[in-house]
Amino acid sequence: MREPTQTNSTEPTATGGDTNRRTFLTGAAIAGAAAAAGPALAQNRGQSSGSDAPMTAQAASFPEPPYPAQQQPWPGLAQRMNPRPDHGEEHYRGTGRLRGKRALITGGDSGIGRAAAIAFLKEGADVAIAYLPVEEPDARDVARIAEREGRRFAAFPGDLRDKAYTTSLPDRTIRELGGLDILVNNAAYQQWVPGLEQLSDEQFDQTMKTNLYAMFWLTKAALPHLRPGSSIINTSSEVAATAPEGLIDYSMTKAGILTFTKSMAKQLASRGIRVNAVAPGPIWTPLQVSGGQPTDQLPQFGSSTPIGRAGQPVELAPLYVALADPALSYSTGQVFGATGGDPQPGI
Repeated sequence: MREPTQTNSTEPTATGGDTNRRTFLTGAAIAGAAAAAGPALAQNRGQSSGSDAPMTAQAASFPEPPYPAQQQPWPGLAQRMNPRPDHGEEHYRGTGRLRGKRALITGGDSGIGRAAAIAFLKEGADVAIAYLPVEEPDARDVARIAEREGRRFAAFPGDLRDKAYTTSLPDRTIRELGGLDILVNNAAYQQWVPGLEQLSDEQFDQTMKTNLYAMFWLTKAALPHLRPGSSIINTSSEVAATAPEGLIDYSMTKAGILTFTKSMAKQLASRGIRVNAVAPGPIWTPLQVSGGQPTDQLPQFGSSTPIGRAGQPVELAPLYVALADPALSYSTGQVFGATGGDPQPGI
């Protein structure tokens, strides 16, 4: 689930203005706020129009199935979805937990990656995002939030299947932001197929390159720059444990991400670098409306979870913030779930 799609999202080129590719830097500092104080999500005082028992007041306003029928060409854009996903543009409240940190997030233009980027910015971090050129319109939305928050921001359009592009990202981030403390391997490619016979070599290769090769290349390239206290966060999925029959290749990669996370956590513990994974359930992102789910099943997406709806990207943002926060210093090699009550992969 777009947990992203590179969001590795796609190859077509889109011209985004130079402003969006430059580093945004303003002199404004993030005001006060203690590291762990204050709610991450602003509370909606309105009454729920749907669920009788919303998990929080804010959750009462999140859309529930049935969702409008819709379809976009891959990789899709968040701004064209109905309803538009909530990435925390207005509802996430930062408390300064990541002040002074520098983060690189793949698939940071939309979906879960965008929610993490927005939360990091509001927590005081400077952020660089990687995304496909065709996703430029969504990336511009993130750039505007960075400017509003007074944080440095860098946008790097490209394709994660290109090793040269991917391995250049840490150096480019350091040039633009002055360092690298947090790496979020979040971009993913997901396409539903009815059976193994319909899974082409081309799709299999794209899924492996986007979801696994890119994580391997990028992590390896980032390691020389990471210092004690740094954090690597990998986006896995609940399908690593409960693979749907139509997501063969995607589920394989999400299980592989968990194994990579655990191995790297052991390798890097002595260097003071923590490595953890987030395992989302069904989340409302462009990944779903651009081939990630069968079109006829999309209106009921997430309805089978105990909560009864798809999650919104903003609901995962606090997990990424917590895992990036040095305060979580004894947590490495862990899998943190946000599945709406569905089973999640074991530790």
